[in-house]
Amino acid sequence: MKKIIALMATALFAASVFAGEFADISMKDVQADAAAKSAVIIDANSPASYKAGHVPGALSWAEIKGDLAAKLPADKNALIIAYCGNPHCPAYAQAAVAAKKLGYTNIKHMADGIDGWRAAKLPTESAQ
Repeated sequence: MKKIIALMATALFAASVFAGEFADISMKDVQADAAAKSAVIIDANSPASYKAGHVPGALSWAEIKGDLAAKLPADKNALIIAYCGNPHCPAYAQAAVAAKKLGYTNIKHMADGIDGWRAAKLPTESAQ
């Protein structure tokens, strides 16, 4: 049990270290990028949250993290947007850091997360 708690604490610390590293992007810009299909959007929420509703076109981090390189475009300057639940949620950083480690340079964070997206009454899509 102590090992699990230590691992979780380490993961949270690592996420907080990277929290300020990625520029924020507005929900309006994310909505435009989603509509234009001009970005890869990654939902870092739980599979249940993703299934219940996510930004249209967003990929589930839980489903793609094992094969991220194959899911991202060859262009390392492509826009990658990561988000999770809300401004206090650090989970997005896992996806953002993984993309950065693969050499991607244009990574943004939708800080308002899916909670802000829903509060703004923006459209979501659900997974089957």
